[in-house]
Order: sequence, then C-alpha cells, then structure tokens
Amino acid sequence: MTQHGCSFSDHLGIDGESLASRLPPLLHHTQLAVVGGGPAGLRAAEVAASAGLQVTLYDAKPSVGRKFLVAGKGGLNLTHGEGFDSFVSRYIGPDQPAGIWRDLVGEFGSEHLRGWATGLGVETFQASSGRVYPRALKAAPLLRRWIERLRALGVRFEMGHRMISLERGRPHQIGFSNGTSVTADAVILALGGASWAKTGSDGAWTPVLDMLGIAQHPLTPANCGWECEWSAEILREAEGKPLKNLHVRAGGVTAIGELMVTRYGLEGGAIYQLGSILRSMSEPMLSVDFKPTFSHAQLVAKMESVRRGFVDEARVRWKLSEAACAILGRSEFSDVESLAREVKDCVIDLTRTRPIDEAISSAGGVCWSETDFTLMLKKCPGMFVAGEMIDWEAPTGGYLMQGCFATATRAANSAVEWLNRL
Repeated sequence: MTQHGCSFSDHLGIDGESLASRLPPLLHHTQLAVVGGGPAGLRAAEVAASAGLQVTLYDAKPSVGRKFLVAGKGGLNLTHGEGFDSFVSRYIGPDQPAGIWRDLVGEFGSEHLRGWATGLGVETFQASSGRVYPRALKAAPLLRRWIERLRALGVRFEMGHRMISLERGRPHQIGFSNGTSVTADAVILALGGASWAKTGSDGAWTPVLDMLGIAQHPLTPANCGWECEWSAEILREAEGKPLKNLHVRAGGVTAIGELMVTRYGLEGGAIYQLGSILRSMSEPMLSVDFKPTFSHAQLVAKMESVRRGFVDEARVRWKLSEAACAILGRSEFSDVESLAREVKDCVIDLTRTRPIDEAISSAGGVCWSETDFTLMLKKCPGMFVAGEMIDWEAPTGGYLMQGCFATATRAANSAVEWLNRL
C-alpha cells in the first residue's frame, strides 16, 4: 500500500526509523513487553495500557498489523453473528480445558468486538452469511485509528526486533536479533502461527520456547486447500469454477458450503471446516453431495425416461454446475440410478494439504497443558500467551479474529492482575 510514494508503515509512522525521531531512546526495562504486532499483540497492548501499565510492543517487521492488512484485502471479516453456543463450538484443539472458549468469548465476544470497532469510529455490519465486516470493507482505516489510540495510551512501538531468546526471572530478559536485550516485569507473547510468513507469521519462535521446556504441537496448515489428482479433462472443464450449495462429509462430519476446483485440488469453506478431520485420516477423502435438497428418488424421478447421455441430461434437469458435471464425467454410468447415487455420494480422494505458507491459518502451537486459566505459562510465572500461537483452530468466517481478540484480552487482563499483586 502506498500513498504519494510512501509505504503504509511510513504513512502510519510506525516503522523503527520514524519512531526513533519522535521518541526518547529505548529504555532497557519495561513494565510489560508484548512481543508480536498482529491483532492479538495489538489488543493485548491496548488492554494493558488502558489499565495504566507501561507497555512496549516489539515486532520483527518494519510495521505492525501486516497479516491484519492481508486478511482485509477480501473485506476484513472481524467476527460472526451466530448464536453463542454454536459460536464457541467452532473452536477446537487437543486437550482444551473444558469450557475455556465459553469463558473467553463470554469475556470478549462478537458484540464486544463490534463495540470496540465502533469506539474507533468504524461502523460494522452483519452480512446475510452472518459474517461481520467494517462498513468500508477495509482494514487500513481501522488499523490506522487503532495505532493512534495505542500511541495516545503511551504504548511504545519497537520495530525490527525479532525475538531470539527469552529467559524467565524477575525481571524476564528478552534478546533480539538486532543485538538489543531488554527486561520486563511481565511478558505477553503473541507471535502468531506459521502461515503467510511474509507478514511475519513464520513460526520462528518455536525453538525459543523449546529452550524454556514449553511443550508444543507442530505447526500444521489449517483452513487450507487440499491436493488431489484431477485428470486433464476435468481441469479443462472445471478449473477455477465453483461448486455451490454442497454438503461435504469426512469422518462422519458434514460441512455445508462451497468448494473451488483448482489445478492442484480443492479450496473453499467446506473443506476448511473439515481440515482437522482430514488431517487425522490415513487416507483422507471427501464425500460430496452435489444436490443436498433432493433425495435419490427425487433425482431419479426428474430424469423421467432418459436412457442415454445421463450427465448431459442431469446438467439441465438437476441444474448441475459445469464443475460438478466435469467431476461426474470421470465415470461411466449405465443408468439414472447409479448417476443419482454418485451425485449424492461422490467420493474424492485427497493426497495432502497445500504448503503451510499458503494456509489462511495454522493448527498446533503451545499446548493448553502448559497454560493456566489466565493464559500464563505455568513454568514461567509472569509470561502469558495469546492468539494463534496457542494450539487452537477455527474455521474462517470471523472466528479466527475473534479468537485472537478474546485470548489477548484474557492474557492482558491477567498480566495486569499479576503485576498488581507483585
């Protein structure tokens, strides 16, 4: 993003060089260090600074909010408007404490997030899908106002600081790749996952926590495409075309949504919802119902007396899409009944996920067993974790952003309380 030849970070004035011209030299000690400048880190800094803490935020990149801006290119999806019980059920992960997401989202849920945006002068709306967006469908204006608020609260931004070491103690000591070493009474780690490495979300922090003995599950792709072996004929007719209004099943679980045929396989919300199940399968596969609103018998009846050219006739009589017909055309059908069975239960074998750097988000990270209910690391009193670096995942649709805000709010409030007890 540029304006009159300046980068977005220059326009915001949040890169290291522009800050240095405005602020006194970096103190080597801060009351609270927040490491990571994504949504979770920014939210944690905001909550803590609002409570009166001296907060310094460190990030490896020249500017904060880079993944936030990338997420906003398609219209920033802040949260979702579905009911609370359904909402909290979207968050999964191994060994999550019972009720943790009911508590986290209850503390800072979708209405809180919409109210937060309103407080920044950004109006939101709920689409027919239930997804909640800024009225302007852009991330940059919101991020700009957010950073202005953080500055007004006294938050210091230190860019170009990639954490390479972390030592627990009183105070904690953090080492950065630029040679800087700082101390902090408390630390909030909001380092993200491992998708979209160019934004700084590269998972490079895992060895640092290994050194502290913090158990982690490997970072793996979530909300990502899956590969399968399409024939040249299928790709010629279906590549880049959508499959809409589907019921997609894997491991006994059904997802409702859409898919997109790509040169390497499939993308789309329906397959994203089933990612954790597919990863657990030794031979991952999907079963697709292309016409979920019709029974097998109803489909057969619609074909009446057709005796040949079954797929071509189904294209018209069943209103099958071009992509669906291309996939169905890989098989020979001797009668209407067998085609109807395939339309209701079309099995697609998958091979593997796309690379993690193409994924929208990642699964894995710090095990829940390493944290207490305040999101403090049990082995490191005064160190807290927030956002995608904890081992949870959720589908697209606003749940990811909400999860980052909710965990950051908990971690920051916990850090405030912990410091007040010292």
